[in-house]
Amino acid sequence: MAALPVFRWRLAPDGYATRRQLRARGLRPGGQSVAAQLERPRRRRGPLVAYLYRVDLALPVRPMTEARWAALAKANRARRICPVCGRDAGYVIPPSLGACVPCAFPEGSCDGIAA
Repeated sequence: MAALPVFRWRLAPDGYATRRQLRARGLRPGGQSVAAQLERPRRRRGPLVAYLYRVDLALPVRPMTEARWAALAKANRARRICPVCGRDAGYVIPPSLGACVPCAFPEGSCDGIAA
């Protein structure tokens, strides 16, 4: 198995890009494996690593279809429904609370918040 080429931070040659850089250009890796990696040294911890893909092998991003838009809207709508009271909260319910704010903090039980 061949080892990946490793480049220092900001010193990667042209023709390589991270996933975010590909996405900014309207591209995606398209099934290719990681071609190289960047390493940014840190003092008291291991280096930060970013994986690079070849730009010439990248494919265009697939367009959003009506079915994908509908599925995304349905998923976002489900994130707004409170599992306790069943109402649409009007915002995405934080996973840390697990319920809308009125259900998570019923009146009188929260000491630090003035009503």
